[in-house]
Amino acid sequence: MADPFLTHRVAASSAMTGGGDFLLPAPAKINHFLHITGRRADGYHLLQTAFQFLDYSDQIQFQLRTDGLIERRGGNADIPVCDDLVIRAAQLLRQDSRVPFGVTLSVNKRLPLGGGLGGGSSDAATVLLGLNQLWGCGLSLDALARLGLSLGADVPVFVHGRAAWAEGVGEQLVFLDLPEHWYLILQPNVHVSTAEIFANEGLTRHCQPIKIATSFNSQTKNVFERVVRKMFPEVDDAYHWLSGHAAVKMTGSGACLFAEFASEMQAQQVLNIMPEQWSGFVARSASVSPLHKALGIAV
Repeated sequence: MADPFLTHRVAASSAMTGGGDFLLPAPAKINHFLHITGRRADGYHLLQTAFQFLDYSDQIQFQLRTDGLIERRGGNADIPVCDDLVIRAAQLLRQDSRVPFGVTLSVNKRLPLGGGLGGGSSDAATVLLGLNQLWGCGLSLDALARLGLSLGADVPVFVHGRAAWAEGVGEQLVFLDLPEHWYLILQPNVHVSTAEIFANEGLTRHCQPIKIATSFNSQTKNVFERVVRKMFPEVDDAYHWLSGHAAVKMTGSGACLFAEFASEMQAQQVLNIMPEQWSGFVARSASVSPLHKALGIAV
């Protein structure tokens, strides 16, 4: 006799997804600034930053399994499956919720590794939210964010799906409604190790804390930028080139750069003349995550 709990969940999931197979975005983010304001006793750095999403994403396909296996297909071949945040997020949610299901996760990676766009954290958040619905776990965004924090400091903002001011190690969030603009994202095609940048002696670690009300009228910066440009000449070259067309910022701990434009056409025109050694894309910023729009989650 079939397990009635399993039969009910499979039926519910199939009805929701049209057969238990669906595709979700894992959007990029940009940091409008990034300060380090100190360090905790356990060694973690205290940050201040403002996150906003982009309408450009990795894509993750979910296929429900009833055999309990969690499998990854595609994704970044350089990351062992056991270390992949996609797999770890699925395992964490199943352990917490005690569901009997599995899933095949097919990952189409479009966001670069070590680019500062939040690809790994965003993938993890998409898995948590997608499986929360597919497996019928019924957890709130707050509960999922708490789980996500153990996977990475950026995961909670992707789980909540709102542009946000972040403090602490990145988990203390105040949601923001930010203007939405067109951006050119330039990828210098180098991999920047966040741990290596944090360990650099030249990194500024004691910025004076600022207030949300004054943050966009004050002299903010990304404290990682100077270190990354010094360590990676490719990033510095890309910065100087893009600066000839618009004001440039670096996102996260690098290496990707972004510049705001008045229209999609203007951003695309600059992308079209970008030197061939780099890659990039044009995207519009969003204060509500494309993932939450796809799932119909009100935030």
